[in-house]
Amino acid sequence: MDAPGLGGLNWAVIIIYLLATLAIGVWFTRKAGESTDAFFRADGRIPVWAAGFSIYATTLSAITFMSTPEQSFLNDWSYAAGNIAIFLLVPVLVAFYIPFFRKLDVTTAYEYLEARFGPSIRVLGSVLFVLFHIGRVAIVVYLPTLAISSVTDISPALIAAAVGVLSVIYTFLGGMEGVIWSDVAQAIILLVGAGVILVFGIAAIDGGMATVASDAANDGKFITADNWTIGGAAAAIPIIFLGSVFNNLHQYTASQDVVQRYQTTDSPKAAARSLMVNGFLALLTIPLFYGIGTVLYSYYRHAGSLPEDFNTSALVPYFAVNVLPAGISGLLIAAIFAAAQSTISSSLNSISACVTVDLRDRFFPPRDGVARSGVGFSRMVIVVVGAASVAVALYLVATDQAETWDLFLSITGLFGVPLAGVFALGIFTKRANTFGVLSGLLLGAGLAWYVQNIIGLNPFAISIVAFVASVVLGYVISLLTGSLAGRTDRDVLPLTIYGKRETYVPPSDRGFSEAESRS
Repeated sequence: MDAPGLGGLNWAVIIIYLLATLAIGVWFTRKAGESTDAFFRADGRIPVWAAGFSIYATTLSAITFMSTPEQSFLNDWSYAAGNIAIFLLVPVLVAFYIPFFRKLDVTTAYEYLEARFGPSIRVLGSVLFVLFHIGRVAIVVYLPTLAISSVTDISPALIAAAVGVLSVIYTFLGGMEGVIWSDVAQAIILLVGAGVILVFGIAAIDGGMATVASDAANDGKFITADNWTIGGAAAAIPIIFLGSVFNNLHQYTASQDVVQRYQTTDSPKAAARSLMVNGFLALLTIPLFYGIGTVLYSYYRHAGSLPEDFNTSALVPYFAVNVLPAGISGLLIAAIFAAAQSTISSSLNSISACVTVDLRDRFFPPRDGVARSGVGFSRMVIVVVGAASVAVALYLVATDQAETWDLFLSITGLFGVPLAGVFALGIFTKRANTFGVLSGLLLGAGLAWYVQNIIGLNPFAISIVAFVASVVLGYVISLLTGSLAGRTDRDVLPLTIYGKRETYVPPSDRGFSEAESRS
């Protein structure tokens, strides 16, 4: 398949977009350099709607931008149950999770784990996040690079540089505030881009929307009765929904890139409203991105044909560069860049937060006892991790070693949903202890690996098994080893739903206060 050239107008659109994201990072450079609180939490200056757009852009990567239409193109809309799960999860997050992250005034999610279970669980959670997201950044650079380079004449190295290197630069400069406002611009671009594909795709089909609806109904491209049958040939919506609940519980409670945004607004209520904005955007994703796949299915059924042995992962960019007018196709390539960069910049800033706060500041505090105010170390982490991830992505492009890297992501990813189980045990139970939750985490990950590789369950069923196993086993082992916990209800009550309104006093401060009261 010969890759077409983009042309001057498309290049102009892409370059304007890339320069605009860079300008946002430059604009917030001075504010980001004021302190680590500004660099990682934007000093709580972010408006509700912008934080909501940022959460949405962070969770929707370029892989999602291309794979969601591919799913509805090849199959149906059953995976949309996952988007509904996000929306229905919002009240749970608002009622039970955000209050604890805000109460402790944490920079990273894993600070809660130390308060509840001790430093070992905090470090484990933080390191697992860092490892997984280093791999994720490489994949988020690699897959769009592969897809776009396969349908255009742009060199893979140039795509990787545009997506990866510029993300590193504006994250390095603008900190979390720069990342969030870049996310806002990128979310708008990718939503507009999706809308443009829908409009042009429908207009290019004889009969328009009526033809699309007829094709989808006749060929089972929406939702059918088979989608509600567990164990049938079609994807079962109940399994997809429940598995997505646990996947999203991991992303919204145990993944630093999302949790970090809860601290960028000025109050817990504002953080809660930002999640509601994100929930509505997740619902908007259903007709937009699943609709693209259905429209392109109808288009290529009537108005054209795909090349032989075509990789459907490149469906969206292929349609953009071959069918859409000049300038518009450039906007679509920019939208794919936007989806990738929003994920990359969020991961880089969050990795830096974990390395700085959970590792350096926790175990190597300044000798004079005065808190560090500079962000030089944090920026250095972003450069090192970003450079390494782009290098890995280029290596994957050059050598086609994706399966090895997918194995790495698969192994580290197995701990994600069980880690959400650790947070759930901490918040919803008083009896969970360090040994119990650590055992539950390891056993949950091991059981997830077993049902994935030996039994061969689908990813949603694996998430269900991983979460339930980590919670049940973690709680049971905690009950059996309760005498090893060494903590009283007084210690853990303010960190659970049973003491949600109580003020948490760290042990060090508590000891000082008690000594004061005795004197």
